[in-house]
Amino acid sequence: MLDKERNMFDKMRQLMDMQKKMQEMKRQLDAVTFGIQSSDGLVKVTMNGSQQVQGVTINGEMGSLEKSKLENAIKDAYNRAIKHSHELAAEKMKGITGLNLPGLS
Repeated sequence: MLDKERNMFDKMRQLMDMQKKMQEMKRQLDAVTFGIQSSDGLVKVTMNGSQQVQGVTINGEMGSLEKSKLENAIKDAYNRAIKHSHELAAEKMKGITGLNLPGLS
């Protein structure tokens, strides 16, 4: 019976350690800020590692831009930023777990 209890407490301790590591990873991702441009360079999205948009910059004069071109550039820059944030999270997760988890990169 003592072995089962010890095993249970070891597992609980491991879970608590993992939870602390995950909280630290979240703090690190919150602190990371990066900027990603659309493929045409028209829009730049600044985002943190927790996928919170910090800013959007439009390069060029608004009057000369077609609405559909601007919409596509915003979508492209945003999607690139999201992908980059997933790569950052996967890198941090790999550092914590030692595993390369599918779906995070």
